[in-house]
Amino acid sequence: MAKAKPTGDQTMIKKINTAIVLDAILKGGLISRAQISEQTGLNKATVSSLVLDLIDSRLVDEIGQGESNGGRKPVMLLFNAKAGYAVGIDLGVNYIRGVLTDLLGNVVEDREWSMKRPDMASGLKQLFSCMEELIARAPESPYGIVGIGIGVPGIVDDTGTILFAPNLAWERVELQRLVEEQFGVPVTIDNEANAGAQGEQKYGAGRGIPHQIYVSVGIGIGTGIILNKELYKGASGFSGELGHLSIEYQGKPCRCGNRGCWELYASENALLERAAELGLPDELDGVIASAEAGDARAIELFRSIGDYLGAGIANIVNVFNPNVVIIGNRVSRASRWLEAAVQEAVDRRTLPYHRERMRILFAELQDRSAVRGAAYYAIDAFLGKVRNVG
Repeated sequence: MAKAKPTGDQTMIKKINTAIVLDAILKGGLISRAQISEQTGLNKATVSSLVLDLIDSRLVDEIGQGESNGGRKPVMLLFNAKAGYAVGIDLGVNYIRGVLTDLLGNVVEDREWSMKRPDMASGLKQLFSCMEELIARAPESPYGIVGIGIGVPGIVDDTGTILFAPNLAWERVELQRLVEEQFGVPVTIDNEANAGAQGEQKYGAGRGIPHQIYVSVGIGIGTGIILNKELYKGASGFSGELGHLSIEYQGKPCRCGNRGCWELYASENALLERAAELGLPDELDGVIASAEAGDARAIELFRSIGDYLGAGIANIVNVFNPNVVIIGNRVSRASRWLEAAVQEAVDRRTLPYHRERMRILFAELQDRSAVRGAAYYAIDAFLGKVRNVG
């Protein structure tokens, strides 16, 4: 007699239960079937069946016996982080940063390349070359490269098209389609500040914090907004362009078409423009070296940039009332000289109830937040498919 096919309800229940068991293993580290059953409320037979599926799929390993509580020693389970690998890319205005990670986000390879010519044709050629190099370094694994995540400095729609990246001068670039056609794996494209927010929430200073705003301070300024532990993207998916808040009503003209944008006064670009006027080095690490050597011009320049940075952060705090604001990307390297000025500006400009328990942090991952978040996008998309197996 033919075996009856599962009904729609049974299939949905299996998908839900698979997700529950997989998440328990991911969160639990070493864990037994009995512990999964106890933690999730699923019966032991269901847990055993789903665990067997995950073992057959090479995503979970049995790695020996644990401690006994009086009966037989339990067999311990561990997620197989090396079942596949993800590529994360942070596409900067003058650099490309890339990582290869395992399925727990642990970095296997970390690379950075200068972006020699940011025009679209040569930029795409460099981007593909960087991804090819990372993919070539992936160890053998059951699933190979499970996906690619890319953070870009601009507005991205839900098809992975870069609609507008003013600092790159790229517009209407169907990046997701182009990369998927080139590499034949799933690709996720998002704004680099959103990727940075995800990176810090998952692996850095934002772990376990429900309301956080990540401020990416590079050539421009972008923000990633996490509310109730979820990335907030707005009605059209374009939220977070707070670098284009006007902080000077009749200020400098911006490439975005506005005037007096925050990023014109508080970004790495703003810092370097003013450094040139002062006769300081024309790149960030050089200005940092000058400050380390006690150069009063460099120290005062960082203080001024910090004051502008704090002015914009104060607006964010007054609007969103977050638990923390996390400052990341390249300028976070100068946290030693920025921190006091940022805090003083925020203290002066925010409403007292908003700042009472709010903290300003610098990114734990420093300038690696976005690239780690981009890799997380690829991992999460792959694990989402596993969770939906039924």
